[in-house]
Amino acid sequence: MASHPPSSSDAGSKAGPGTVQQELWDRIAAMPEFTALTRRKGRFIVASTIFFLVYYFALLVLVGYFPGLMQKNFGPVNIAYLFALSQFFMAWVVAIFYTKVAARWDEAASNIIAKAENQ
Repeated sequence: MASHPPSSSDAGSKAGPGTVQQELWDRIAAMPEFTALTRRKGRFIVASTIFFLVYYFALLVLVGYFPGLMQKNFGPVNIAYLFALSQFFMAWVVAIFYTKVAARWDEAASNIIAKAENQ
């Protein structure tokens, strides 16, 4: 038999695991530390996404508006190919940077949960 989340009519009749989890979530959501964490995450994610999109579309813009520059050779390869290949490298750099920053978010989230559970 499948379990279902408690409805609002169940909340007053008994204190089940869903009710306890909801109360914990309500305490966490009201904490200023949680609000600050979600803002930090949002700023990082938006900024890194904008950075990567600008970097990605820069190749298209440069090839379209400055073909002479992009056709110049740097060794056996032209600059356009080097820029295109650098996008793979940049994707890995952004991913690695994200995992390092996300580890700090996870630690902060664990601290917030522990604080809420002890209230």
